[in-house]
Amino acid sequence: MKIASVEIIVLKSPGLYNNSDSAAEPEGPTYMGLAKITTDTGLIGWSDIETCAPVAKACVDAPKWSLEPGMECFDGLATLLIGENPLEVERLWYRMYRGSIYYGRRGVALQAISALDIALWDICGKAYGQPVHVLLGGKWRDRVRAYASTLFRGNPAAMTEAVQHYTAQGFTAVKFGWGGFGQNERRDLPLVEAAREALGPERDLLVDTGWFVERTPKEAIRLVDSIMPYKPYFVEELLHPENYDGYRQVAEAVRVPIACGEQEATDWGFQQLIERGGVDILQPDLTRCGGFTVGRKIVHMAERANRLVVPHSWSSDLLTAASLHLTAFQRRAEFVEFNTSQGPLSRELVKNPIQLEDGYLRVPTGPGLGVEVDEAVVEKYRIA
Repeated sequence: MKIASVEIIVLKSPGLYNNSDSAAEPEGPTYMGLAKITTDTGLIGWSDIETCAPVAKACVDAPKWSLEPGMECFDGLATLLIGENPLEVERLWYRMYRGSIYYGRRGVALQAISALDIALWDICGKAYGQPVHVLLGGKWRDRVRAYASTLFRGNPAAMTEAVQHYTAQGFTAVKFGWGGFGQNERRDLPLVEAAREALGPERDLLVDTGWFVERTPKEAIRLVDSIMPYKPYFVEELLHPENYDGYRQVAEAVRVPIACGEQEATDWGFQQLIERGGVDILQPDLTRCGGFTVGRKIVHMAERANRLVVPHSWSSDLLTAASLHLTAFQRRAEFVEFNTSQGPLSRELVKNPIQLEDGYLRVPTGPGLGVEVDEAVVEKYRIA
């Protein structure tokens, strides 16, 4: 079996990613990329990719730079995969990483590699007739508790209404993030207070403060201390992603677990988060960190360092399925993130959407990712 074609498909939603002062559900991603790898036997592997999709497409479609063996360093990612055996995921990951190293190593090139790696694992599962978690090494659980992942609303009443909406669906944990949070402490605290009161003491509240609001470590510490009375399970993304020493300063000063990592890439990057950053919870996004090939290494690294892993998963059911496989593979797992946005790129891409059951998501058991892409929907929203 050989790889016959590799492509990034660019999708556009008719709506715009937004948030307002109302309790209404945010629209979700405006643009999304899909990685599609087709083999000469007809097997197809898929992954979504939450990045600047046209740039990722350029990384994949770029030509081969040199015909000289061993000189791959500016090559388009497709040229590095076509004709190769898709089952050799570890070797192909490094082939893409080295072959793009002069324009890659991190950023959009690594994100494209991540999506292609997930698609290769999807092919492997379909070839062997096994779900990805079995190929990773095993399944420790059949289901994972999900938290509703959404944006901060603009006022306490809207926060209360939003929480009531999620708990009525069966969620036992809700994470609010971004939106207008972080601009004014006197405005922020009533939002967190409203969420906690609506959730009650038996459900979990998670807070994503949004690092786009630039803070010093001491400002971050003050923020965590201010919301600690509302018992957040964790506080996420307080500082710039590369501020490892600042994260250690915060993590050592507060009692609330500190989470970050959705912007991080490669196992080397997560080693920095553990050793320099000292964070409590790692949040690798499989479409950014390096795919399953790197995600498995992050899980092993976290287990050795006694850290939790809660993958970032905010796009479509494709990434949710991938994250469930990685979470099933962990010996200890607390949560999986569930993007509650109602836009078509979040909700319509697969024929068998992942459904909440009593606050949990079931780990897919079908071959590969265990979800089936609806190619009619892909064509409907495809722009490149």
